[in-house]
Amino acid sequence: MTKVRITVLKTTLDEELAAEYGAPGLKACPMMTAGQEFLADYAKPEGFCDETWKAVYQYVFALAHGGGDVAFYFDDWMREPGKAIVSCNDGLRPVIMKLEATDIPAELDYAPVR
Repeated sequence: MTKVRITVLKTTLDEELAAEYGAPGLKACPMMTAGQEFLADYAKPEGFCDETWKAVYQYVFALAHGGGDVAFYFDDWMREPGKAIVSCNDGLRPVIMKLEATDIPAELDYAPVR
């Protein structure tokens, strides 16, 4: 298993939907900022949004376990193997990220609870 680089590409705000459904003064996500990078494998990286992790961990898991050798979804989604463009589940202010397979070995850095 190898680590996956997560790069925050941008934070967004759908102003039309926010005006109709959002709380007054809603802004783009305050949890993450464009340019932030994280390395992940089997566990959520420190400082990474819990809800975003729930939305993207299956892609991280696939890339960490060799999914970088092929393009996702029958070659009709991503141009380059080993990469994925994903977002969190916030429909009003999604954060867009790039996931990239790396050759950095993953290491268990905690003691599993039995």
